[in-house]
Amino acid sequence: MKYRLDDGQIEVVDDAIAEVLRQKTPGERMLLATEAWRFARQWITAAVSSQHPDWDEAAVQNEVNRRLLGGAA
Repeated sequence: MKYRLDDGQIEVVDDAIAEVLRQKTPGERMLLATEAWRFARQWITAAVSSQHPDWDEAAVQNEVNRRLLGGAA
């Protein structure tokens, strides 16, 4: 499988994943999304903290927020 990494790429959910998600209740789907968001925040926080050990917690959180809002990857 070839992956495109450009602005023209459209992300599509795999059919098997779509079927699993269809079988979930709205609450279960919301829980999955919430947990994914928490994981992303924790992961980015760990990366920023390791890249900038001299930053205080406020600076780290500002950078995490910036990245989560699309400022950087």
